[in-house]
Amino acid sequence: MANAADAYTGAVLKGKQYTFERIPYQIVWQEESKIKETYAGRNNYVIIDGFHHKPDATAPKSDAVLIFMHPAGITTNLAICHALPKMGIPVLCAVARYPKNDTALIMEKVAVDLGQHVKYAREVLGYKYVILAGWSGGGSLSMFYQSEAEKPEITHTPAGDVYSLVDAKLMPADGVIQVATHVSRAHIMTEMMDVSFADETKPDERDPSLDLFGGQVKPPYGQEFFQKIRKLQIERNKRIDDYVFNMLDFLKKSPRGELERGFMVHGTRSDPTLFDTTLDPNDRAVEELNALGNPAEVNMGPSGLARYSCLRSWLSQWSYVHSRVHSPTNAKKVTVPILVVENTADDICMASHPQRIWAAVKDKKDAQYKQIKGATHYYFDQPEKLQESATNFMTWMREHKWINF
Repeated sequence: MANAADAYTGAVLKGKQYTFERIPYQIVWQEESKIKETYAGRNNYVIIDGFHHKPDATAPKSDAVLIFMHPAGITTNLAICHALPKMGIPVLCAVARYPKNDTALIMEKVAVDLGQHVKYAREVLGYKYVILAGWSGGGSLSMFYQSEAEKPEITHTPAGDVYSLVDAKLMPADGVIQVATHVSRAHIMTEMMDVSFADETKPDERDPSLDLFGGQVKPPYGQEFFQKIRKLQIERNKRIDDYVFNMLDFLKKSPRGELERGFMVHGTRSDPTLFDTTLDPNDRAVEELNALGNPAEVNMGPSGLARYSCLRSWLSQWSYVHSRVHSPTNAKKVTVPILVVENTADDICMASHPQRIWAAVKDKKDAQYKQIKGATHYYFDQPEKLQESATNFMTWMREHKWINF
């Protein structure tokens, strides 16, 4: 029976292949928190999981390991995380403290979680070289982590809570990969925000001239409409910021002892680029069902980005202004080799996202940019694109002498 990763791509890789063992591991440590952010478990303890995809004994010995980590996702069934160990390259599929639930997620804490996996790779597993493989939402996380590992500056979360990445003493990685990635969760979510309703509590009261799903406006939209939507999306994001800060201030003054609140954010899959390929153009197709599902359904459905959020999480993870996790900005502090890969048929991370990252790093001493023509976000039914992507990883690692096979 095919595993999930092979089912995604529709085929196996060509050439010499190894089997690999999927070895689970856990990391546990104490960390005080005044707010309970995850369900159940012992207070002031953090438990994170990971999976070591270790090539079999017939594979060449590797001194290097790639770490894939998403802020809330679990990468163990990502196709590339199976393809690479089959080619002999070990992979850690690292999980943060918020698996599959980003309601209360604090990106500064996720960076500490990633640091624990880096430490585990070096000190427990004995890998000499650790490369952060940022895929999709893991891209901006990887760049954020490396920037704070090299030149730590953060001592508080955007909500003002003490949480020091300076004191965390994060171990720097040896390289950073950005593939099929956006510049930040906050920016890509903002670019998906529905601006056809002005009142967050009344999402059914729509302005038909701004409603991409109402039938009045149709593609091609034109640049004037597109830029108007982008401006309104940022304004909507900032209005939610205002609500969050006001609510935090209210809770501080409340005699009840409450510290946090949850809230809903409706309409987060309304991006004109989904339906008009002349906007932020690449090789993507306009399809009713794309990589995140049917946009009209996801826009208001339970799986939409930022649908459920807590106050502090909004500021750390989704705020266009206040989130610190932004690859082009954080890349300024990063000195290790960087590889940026654009999948040219990506219908989640449009062309401008990898291009913005590349613009920020192209003048660095050791940065490379590659395109995989016709590749979609996940390489569904694209075994040849998966092969090309995995080969990019291997070639880049060979060039830096992290592997010698």
